[in-house]
Amino acid sequence: MTHRENFLAAMRRRPCERVPFQFSFCDSLKEELLRRCGTDDVVQAFDMPVQYVELPPPEVMPDYTAYHKNAAELSFIDEWGVGHKRGSVAHFTHFYSPMADFTTPEEVEAYPFPDVLNEARWADVARQVEKAHSEGRAAAYFAVQVFEPAWYLRGLENMLMDFLTDEEMAAACMDKMCRIQCEIARRAARCGVDMVVFGDDVGSQRSLMMSREVWRRWVKPATAATIAAAKAENPEVIAMYHSDGVIDEIIPELIEIGVEVLNPVQPECMDPVKVKELYGDRLSFLGTVGTQTVMPFGTPDQVRDTVRRMIETVGRGGGLTIAPTHMLEPEVPWENIEAFLSAVKEFSGY
Repeated sequence: MTHRENFLAAMRRRPCERVPFQFSFCDSLKEELLRRCGTDDVVQAFDMPVQYVELPPPEVMPDYTAYHKNAAELSFIDEWGVGHKRGSVAHFTHFYSPMADFTTPEEVEAYPFPDVLNEARWADVARQVEKAHSEGRAAAYFAVQVFEPAWYLRGLENMLMDFLTDEEMAAACMDKMCRIQCEIARRAARCGVDMVVFGDDVGSQRSLMMSREVWRRWVKPATAATIAAAKAENPEVIAMYHSDGVIDEIIPELIEIGVEVLNPVQPECMDPVKVKELYGDRLSFLGTVGTQTVMPFGTPDQVRDTVRRMIETVGRGGGLTIAPTHMLEPEVPWENIEAFLSAVKEFSGY
């Protein structure tokens, strides 16, 4: 089986030859990879089964400086108009939300949202997909989200308060973003991707970030709409849902709206083995290896044992792509990356 055939079979819980694997690197680890291997392309260097594709940047960036009082102090402003100020650690930035001071839905509607439906940009995505397929890899689009980009623009505190105290403003932000993201989902499916990554971080380390009722009112319908948009274009495209943190109580409803793969099943927050036992007949999983614990702070033997245990439990009967639960950060020793790869090679065969 090619990487693509094997990955699709695994995620559809069908017979496959091996457990697929996946991970990504922060900038400092990419630099180390370049030093060791002569390339910073993680997928090519480790012959991974999945190539993530994304919309390329626009040829001309919109000018959003008028929406930022501190524009001159920002490190950069992204395509959506969100300001970023780099911190002292790795790739992390502080967000500055251009809609933070908006008070009316009319201001939201008048905001100059980016041209994410530009045909030339989507032609580039189609080329990325074609390249991945020509190399025998699955292509996954990253990412279709509603709540996260909405709060990036509005500000997290404002967005959560709007949900409770200003439904008109909440609806203006969420409905506008939902319409945009539904079109993105359609275009991604039309480009021939095998999987679309949906979802938003709605879980904290201890619980959902909001009540289940608030999630049902505002986030669930938007997520359902984006999944339906992709499936209407291509019923075979796989819907993966991403959220860090504790999301146990909404998993049945995610299945209800069409989620087929859950990511990352963060073991510091949920028990991957229990989640597999409860939902493994309806869900597949991508992740399960902790990046808050074993990958940065465990020994190589502990990494090896974790990979083995996840494959033998969560991977039993199929339905697992073994992966760290987040991008590997600067604290992860190279020896632990090698231990992860060695364990995947040793234990992934069925």
